[in-house]
Amino acid sequence: MDQVNAVAGKVVLITGASSGLGESSARLLASRGAKLVLVARREDRLQQLVAEIIAAGGQAVYQVVDVTKAAEVEAAVALAVARFGRLDVMINNAGLMAIAPMSARRVAEWDQMIDINIKGVLYGIAAALPVFEQQNSGHFINISSVAGVKVFSPGGTVYSGTKFAVRAISEGLRHEVGGAIRTTTILPGAVASELKQGSTHSASAEFVQAFYQQNEIPADSVARAVVYAIEQPDNVDINEIVLRPTVQEF
Repeated sequence: MDQVNAVAGKVVLITGASSGLGESSARLLASRGAKLVLVARREDRLQQLVAEIIAAGGQAVYQVVDVTKAAEVEAAVALAVARFGRLDVMINNAGLMAIAPMSARRVAEWDQMIDINIKGVLYGIAAALPVFEQQNSGHFINISSVAGVKVFSPGGTVYSGTKFAVRAISEGLRHEVGGAIRTTTILPGAVASELKQGSTHSASAEFVQAFYQQNEIPADSVARAVVYAIEQPDNVDINEIVLRPTVQEF
């Protein structure tokens, strides 16, 4: 199989594309010839990324999107169809990891994680699914975490709850729409990104920073997994990819 041609020409929308896993995936997919729609909240980062991709000969557009607002996610999907005529892959990547013990009662942070990590994924599915159904083809790639396999402790109870939810939603979606529409869940361990900066609870933030310093691998590790899932033949559905640093025990 020609891996470059398997990705070339595919229209891919990535949420949370301004840094980390989303940015690395955008750069690698662009180098393989994908047409990209990149969305996030930080316009300056999106502008720079798109400019660099275009300067390197790639194709990309961006739109400022808050994934907690369904109408904004729908508008991004509409942009993909208007600009490129279709949408082949929806990567629901935007996420927040606010680690803190339950006793700290960071209820506002619980709400944020639910809104971004769960509802943001659902809004991405709701926006892209009608397009995929009309095309009779499409591919959802939802970014969960190894914290969606085993509860991250200490302090990761709610975060893990959101990532378990992403895994469950992805599997249920596969059962409902599988056939012409593929569904992949990617569950990374400690990967270099801004995710580790999401904790405002001081003791938890110190723990997370130390954990990542000891374990993290580059974000392009996940980007390669994304490409691997996309480049498979249409009759192959890579359902889950769990990847960890070799030194990470959790």
